Amino acid sequence: MSTEKSGRNAGWRTELRSAMNAKERGAIPRVRMPELDPAYRVTTFTEEVNSGISAEQAVLEATRCMDCPDPQCVTGCPVHIDIPGFIKNVQRGDFAEAATTIRLSSALPAVCGRVCPQEKQCESKCIYHKMKKEPVAIGYLERFTADTERLTGTKKTEKPASNGIKVAVAGSGPAGLSFAGDMARRGFEVTVFEALHEIGGVLKYGIPEFRLPNVIVDSEIEALQTLGVKFVKDCLIGKTIPCDELTAMGFKGLFVASGAGLPRFMGIPGENLIGVMSSNEYLTRVNLMGAGRPGYDTPVAHGKVAAIIGGGNTAMDSVRTARRMGAEKAFVVYRRSEEEMPARIEEVKHAKEEGVEFLTLHNPVEYLGDEKGHVRAMRVQRMELGEPDDSGRRAPVPVEGAIEEIPVDMVIVSVGVSPNPLIPDSVEGLAVSRRGTIEVNDTTMESSVHGLYAGGDIVRGGATVILAMGDGKRAAEAMAEALFS
Repeated sequence: MSTEKSGRNAGWRTELRSAMNAKERGAIPRVRMPELDPAYRVTTFTEEVNSGISAEQAVLEATRCMDCPDPQCVTGCPVHIDIPGFIKNVQRGDFAEAATTIRLSSALPAVCGRVCPQEKQCESKCIYHKMKKEPVAIGYLERFTADTERLTGTKKTEKPASNGIKVAVAGSGPAGLSFAGDMARRGFEVTVFEALHEIGGVLKYGIPEFRLPNVIVDSEIEALQTLGVKFVKDCLIGKTIPCDELTAMGFKGLFVASGAGLPRFMGIPGENLIGVMSSNEYLTRVNLMGAGRPGYDTPVAHGKVAAIIGGGNTAMDSVRTARRMGAEKAFVVYRRSEEEMPARIEEVKHAKEEGVEFLTLHNPVEYLGDEKGHVRAMRVQRMELGEPDDSGRRAPVPVEGAIEEIPVDMVIVSVGVSPNPLIPDSVEGLAVSRRGTIEVNDTTMESSVHGLYAGGDIVRGGATVILAMGDGKRAAEAMAEALFS
């Protein structure tokens, strides 16, 4: 659609909205996201499942917004985007201004519009819930706004005047990129050091392109480069460059966003068998190193019957990747019920559409191998839900004697991750929790070492993209204040 036509339609919608009362707005059904056909999408790694909404759909969805006097959606956003403000601009058809509004708070709107759990955050606070109706599709509108900005070339990113103060970032995942963007906008000279050969951290190695295309991540990184952020690849802070050398290099502060890249296993027999691997290894080989794609020779395990252990988004990414890698049967094994899965509802839906099976209320207790040391089966314990645990979820309890053997030839373990120990082990006096995470002040994100701040998975041990970004944002505000004082 042309911009001119889109603008005419937006103007018509503005006139329509001005004549609408709340009841009429509330009668508009929530927009539905167009998707690729499941039979086709399991054949491609790089084509995005969600196709994006049109300008007409976006304007109509924005019209649903009730203009709440006390918008709770903002309180549900970890980076506090002015959600009503950007939605009003979408409704008016001023998509460029909508994007500008979002970027005042978020460095990665095109990413967040795709992978954030809006249903548990901003959309969970929408007033429509009190009306027993579906909330405004804030995530879809954020994605539309950011994509339109990118495709039309209207991105407003200018390098601010430098204040001459250099700060360093260890890690280029969502926490590091969020911090870098906020500091650069304040005039700091920011250098991001990345251990891998690609910038983006978990956005590149952990999330498949059918959910978050690399071109989207690269576009957001280019916007940060326009702000003046410098990126250094293949450099491990704490090893390639010791942390204490950063001071000698002129850096006045360090934000550690090195993530939680160490896989976690369950400690059950058979985990060393061939064909049993972590989701970290599996997704990194496929997403970052091109395993299974033409032109790449990266080795990776293949299986006809793949079991994925866990119920989070990483488990969904792994099982859907296994289907695309040729698994004839791919199933999720989760010790609780489906209702308690931490994965996004949309990811579970997409997995089911792609032929993934779910074995809930089961937990593996042993992997069995053949004479060549390759996994051939798994023994699983049937579970039932008991009393709630510390998180409020009902704790799974084994059903005595209910163990069965299931044939498999590939197992991907996705039961959590552990923090990268490189920086915590290399900085003297740095307070670290028993889990290996860096301990910080919850408000400022500063560690026990003056001038060293941290956020994301290295602090949380595992978090969503937007929570990591919130950490980066708070750390930037606190560090900037400290360096200016």
